[in-house]
Amino acid sequence: MIEEKGQGAGKAPQLTRQGSIRRTSLLDAAEAVLVAKGNADASLRAIAGEAGVRVGHLQHYFPTRADLIKAVLERALDRSLERLADTTGLRITRDDPSAIETHEGPANPADVVAVVLAEQEDPQLVRLYVEVWALAARDDDIAAVVREFYRKYVTHVETFVQQGRPDWSGEFCRARAETFVALVEGAALMRSGIAGSRSTAMDAQLAEHAVQLLRE
Repeated sequence: MIEEKGQGAGKAPQLTRQGSIRRTSLLDAAEAVLVAKGNADASLRAIAGEAGVRVGHLQHYFPTRADLIKAVLERALDRSLERLADTTGLRITRDDPSAIETHEGPANPADVVAVVLAEQEDPQLVRLYVEVWALAARDDDIAAVVREFYRKYVTHVETFVQQGRPDWSGEFCRARAETFVALVEGAALMRSGIAGSRSTAMDAQLAEHAVQLLRE
């Protein structure tokens, strides 16, 4: 069965609807194995077993393990950006990732912080991000994916800050955005229990300081 449509030289294959569904199921299986067993044990055979397919079928969509892991991480990071966009009302334009369009009125900073921190309530997502950071420290291709994600993340937050505080300079807004991202991302290690214990008082202080970075 042919599951790919015609393609030009140098371009990725265009999948049929059925092919896209199967690709998604393979990414779901890879993510489950990566979270449960970690990168070291996330072999193609283990992932194919989780998906209930042969290794050759898996390699039809992802020729190498690196291709598969990179696709898993890109999808996870894109989901985080999408949740952020849904809350802020800001959208990264398709043709220029550096440009952001406003589709709604300014969001409440506290709501934005709540959505960002809510991601850390999902232990599987936190474990996946821990694997992302560990992989990025060892793999240049994965590191490039992670850097691009955080570039978009900071740019998105910076635009939100500028929207609410037009009196602040662009440089200051950028610094606030970078500090915001550093604060909430680092907090994941403590709030998840990986590097410490979580408390209600810490959560309250974290949310308060995160909101201040966006507006005060």
